[in-house]
Amino acid sequence: MSSSSQFSSTLKYKLWRRRLSVSAPQLSVQRQVPWPIRLLMFVATLTVGGLITLWVVGRGNSTAGFNPVANLEQINNFRDQIEKLRTERDQFSSTVNAAESQINMERSSQQQLLMQVKTLESDNARLKEDLAFFESLLPADTGPQGISIRRLKVDTLAPNQLRYQLLAMQGGKGERQFIGNVQLVITAIQMGKSVMITFPDLKPAELDKFKLSFKHYQRVEGVLTLPEGTVAKTVQARVLENGQIRTQLSVNL
Repeated sequence: MSSSSQFSSTLKYKLWRRRLSVSAPQLSVQRQVPWPIRLLMFVATLTVGGLITLWVVGRGNSTAGFNPVANLEQINNFRDQIEKLRTERDQFSSTVNAAESQINMERSSQQQLLMQVKTLESDNARLKEDLAFFESLLPADTGPQGISIRRLKVDTLAPNQLRYQLLAMQGGKGERQFIGNVQLVITAIQMGKSVMITFPDLKPAELDKFKLSFKHYQRVEGVLTLPEGTVAKTVQARVLENGQIRTQLSVNL
């Protein structure tokens, strides 16, 4: 046998042993699966997975006591309760509104009653004052022919406004009707000078406020408005008959 033949036999033997050894490379054979079959297998896998997921979720809800039908009934019950509460709320709101209206009416009535009470109290005070004047009357005539000013009251409402009240009386039996008028003379300081202002002026409406016509007594009151910057010092009230002074009375401010 030649050397080349011997070398070839030796090489074949080594290759044969290598194929039989553990380190020999593995040979795998893969079959080509058509794509429709692979698509069906993918859909089947998804379907099975979805069913398993639904089963697991349903199992969990059943374990937790979740019942769709029972929960729907509870939701309907809650809705009915909410509607009932809404109806009761509307009824209560109507009742409250009616009560508020009644309270407002009663409050308005109370305010009107308070105003009436104040008016009656004021009238009562005037009557008491008149009674005091009558009680102070003397049986004899007071002043010339029985005409007098029993009281004169002057209050300052504003720097240039005065409120006056006086009571003119006729003493004795008061058999005749006295006809005359009241005249008010204001002594004041105006622009640093002393001035005298007489009321009423020549306006007919003002003259009517100062007319007198009584047998026993007559109350005269009103508000006097002085020029701006005028400061009143004294007020003198006069009772005139036919332009003649019958009686007079002064007060200081």
